[in-house]
Amino acid sequence: MTLKISVAQLNFVVGDMVGNAQKIIDAARQSYATGTRLLVTPELSICGYAAEDLFLRPSFISACDAALANVALELAPLKGMAVVVGHPTGGADADARRTRSVAVSGRSNAASVVSEGKVLATYAKRELPNYQVFDERRYFSPGHGVCVFEAGQGASRTKIGLLICEDAWFEEPARLARAAGAELLAVINASPFHVGKGVEREQMMRQRVQACGLPLVYAHLVGGQDEVVFEGHSFALNFDGQIAGRAPSFVENMFDVLVKREHDAIVLEAIVEPLRSQEADLWDALVLGVRDYIGKNGFPSVLLGLSGGIDSALVLAVAVDALGKGRVRTVMMPSPYTADISWIDAADMAGRMGVRYDEISIVPEFEAFKASLAGEFKGRAEDTTEENIQARIRGTLLMALSNKFGSIVLTTGNKSEMATGYCTLYGDMAGGFAVIKDLTKTTVFKLARWRNANNPYDTCHEPIPLRIITRPPSAELRADQTDQDSLPDYEVLDAILERYMENDQSIEDIIAAGYARDDVLKVTRLIRINEYKRRQAPVGIRLTHRSFGKDWRYPITSKFRQ
Repeated sequence: MTLKISVAQLNFVVGDMVGNAQKIIDAARQSYATGTRLLVTPELSICGYAAEDLFLRPSFISACDAALANVALELAPLKGMAVVVGHPTGGADADARRTRSVAVSGRSNAASVVSEGKVLATYAKRELPNYQVFDERRYFSPGHGVCVFEAGQGASRTKIGLLICEDAWFEEPARLARAAGAELLAVINASPFHVGKGVEREQMMRQRVQACGLPLVYAHLVGGQDEVVFEGHSFALNFDGQIAGRAPSFVENMFDVLVKREHDAIVLEAIVEPLRSQEADLWDALVLGVRDYIGKNGFPSVLLGLSGGIDSALVLAVAVDALGKGRVRTVMMPSPYTADISWIDAADMAGRMGVRYDEISIVPEFEAFKASLAGEFKGRAEDTTEENIQARIRGTLLMALSNKFGSIVLTTGNKSEMATGYCTLYGDMAGGFAVIKDLTKTTVFKLARWRNANNPYDTCHEPIPLRIITRPPSAELRADQTDQDSLPDYEVLDAILERYMENDQSIEDIIAAGYARDDVLKVTRLIRINEYKRRQAPVGIRLTHRSFGKDWRYPITSKFRQ
């Protein structure tokens, strides 16, 4: 006999307990009709991940409890079906409402096994991560128990050990589950994406199954939530660590795994999706991040300033792939320093992608500002003040269009600029969502070339004019300006940024690695003195293992120097 397990790799919405519960109910009914007898949903599926300080509100926990009870009630007719549901739990009478509760005390990140109208068991997550974007010790108490339950009937009956995310990164929880009789591990997860993380998870779980000798089914969340993206990429491993199945990434999917017994050993079988390139993962993460931020927050459309440069070009391509051309508007806002080729290339790209394109000159406003300030600035040469005025005029125009038409402004600044302060408060930083905030300039160029060679959403072939990719980048805020007038070459800047900001290497270690002292001191100084800008920047999609978001918490005021 064979046990069929289905992983509900679904996109849940934080706080939509009724809608999330209905998704689980629908998935259970549909999979049950195809022979599934165990459905596994991701971590905290009933409320979405991460709910942050909503976890501290008793009414939020009560709504989660009610949603879980509704799932159990609605699925009662599915005889022999078990469903694992992730949810927060807590409250004085929580234990009394359960048939059997496993080590739940205080507020917990939990998972319950529901079957035929009852909650059979509840497991509380033991290992609570408190690094990078995780802050679970703020909200939850660790569990101390083990949860092993049975799924299937007759010869297909299998003892399942339940773990939640971080539990599987440590040896003890899996070892205890095996000691309690588990024949297979079910691990439910909500682990934010960063480039390379999917492969890292598989490698870590391979170590886990080889250490404990049990096969494993890994159920992972998909979708965007504020600055983080979850890529799906659920998978199954046999007891020897060999891949038994892998779900597609960045899409909802019902991932089916067959559990068979061969010579007293459990063997898993499933479809194995191939691993993908880093560029493909990055692109889909950007698209999903934009689509869910816009969709889940109810914005009808987006608009962005299209400059003829590489950053806005990439943001436009992402936006159209995410939302379709009808929900994207572009505005070219030329100044006295805008090159003719910038006009030409911006209009060319907008035409290729089929989006609305408008031109609003900022020359009259710029001249008016200079006239108003002429008395104050008398005797002083033009400098970055006048450059910033141009950027702020553009920001004001974009925000005015946003207010009038309800479109959210997508900002176009990249990680290299955010790190070094090569951006203007209330200017190019003005907007609601920073799409490429966690992409360095060198990665921007790499992704632009990748997108021109690939059309994953069938929206436009070669959307970015080649000259945008090959010309030297410039803010075009003064005559003959290039980025490298003020910054080291981006290959050097981004390498220093990765070592210092993402990997916490010291200044001396970076210099010892072969980078010029002057470049290292300049870049690290710029990172340090521009924290006040980053604190005022819009939220953006996290794509690396350390972004300028929740996982970067440095003081604005500090005298510390290396």
